[in-house]
Amino acid sequence: MPRKGNKQWQHPADALLSGHILYTVKFLGECVVDQPKGTQVVKDAIRKMKFTKHIRRAEGQKPPKVELTISADAVTILDPKTKLILHQYPLHRISYCADDKSDKRMFTFIAKEASGNQHFCYVFDSEKCAEEITLTIGQAFDLAYKRFLETSASDGDIRKQFALLQKRVQTLQFENDTLRKRVSELEKLKDRSEIEEYRKVNQ
Repeated sequence: MPRKGNKQWQHPADALLSGHILYTVKFLGECVVDQPKGTQVVKDAIRKMKFTKHIRRAEGQKPPKVELTISADAVTILDPKTKLILHQYPLHRISYCADDKSDKRMFTFIAKEASGNQHFCYVFDSEKCAEEITLTIGQAFDLAYKRFLETSASDGDIRKQFALLQKRVQTLQFENDTLRKRVSELEKLKDRSEIEEYRKVNQ
């Protein structure tokens, strides 16, 4: 299996490309975060969600169990009984995922909302498989990137890139023609006052 650093990938590639990997975890909740990534950001979120968990426990509430499914397309949180999608994020909207090294049960990921610029940190109690979940998401990203490289060379994409390059070249040619014209006009000016006046007009 492919490796990332000294870590061995957990699953066959097809499991993530054609299907998904499922984990049953306890969902502690989510909170808005100021940054899209960072160890301290997730530590603060975990601390906040643990505090909320203690308050709810005192009120007789337990964290709900959810199904966390991971594929090369998205990370999805579902209700295990109804299979209703509670949250779903394409991989390109996930900016960070991490397990808590001081608490092997805790797993988090940060994702950007589709509308607006807010980032949310989702916190889970994964019963000692947090590191495996982190590696599974890492493998999903790796496979998604490789798939992108393989498919981005398609004819349609090449035509699109070529059209963009052509447009850029045309823009550069226009800019160069304009500059050449301005240099020619400047050369015809005789004194400093005329040059200053020309500069103001063409700024």
